[in-house]
Amino acid sequence: MSYTLQWGVAFDYLPYFLGGALVTLHLTFLGFLAGLIIGITTAVAQVYGSPLMQRTANIYVVFFTNTPSLVTAFFIFFGLPEFGILLSPYLCILINLALNAGAFLADVFRSGIQSVKTTEMEAAEIMGFSLFQKVQYVIAPHIAKTLYPPISNLYIIFILGSALASIFGVEELTGRAFNVDSETFRSIEIYTIAATIYVLMTFAASFALALVGRYVFRVKARMF
Repeated sequence: MSYTLQWGVAFDYLPYFLGGALVTLHLTFLGFLAGLIIGITTAVAQVYGSPLMQRTANIYVVFFTNTPSLVTAFFIFFGLPEFGILLSPYLCILINLALNAGAFLADVFRSGIQSVKTTEMEAAEIMGFSLFQKVQYVIAPHIAKTLYPPISNLYIIFILGSALASIFGVEELTGRAFNVDSETFRSIEIYTIAATIYVLMTFAASFALALVGRYVFRVKARMF
């Protein structure tokens, strides 16, 4: 059996692939941004919350960090309609990404919060800072610098993980690769181009994150 590569057929769909890459990028960005908010809120609840808040936050983190993202996506996509909640596939995947990112980021933020020096927190307490002020002026500046590298790595992982959206009909990069492959049957060419675009996206994201880390948070991040 012989297989003749026909790159011209695949490259005809390049604009279509690039459109899917844009969907991948803004889906990941919005999901991760929401995850940052969820993560920092959960971490604060774990460290400074009441016993009930701590238990609730711990259950959320344990559940989502020990459950495959695909399983939680199926639950959201097929489970919520049973309760009368109908959402688009894009919104379901966005919620799933946000909840998963929030759980993993909560662990990162919690370790960062606990690494803040006791003397700094005591000084804030003496000065009468509220919990919000402690987070804003003491905790946030500290964790922004020390936790930026692992948070950046998680962002890259979630760019690649967003490919599961294709299973639910979201036409991001992998979803569009599926569509083109089903029309052309040029699997090697199609998925080689898709993989190359993913590599370029992650390199570009790493470079952008390194720039932000270096010039905003003064983190010595390596740039390609």
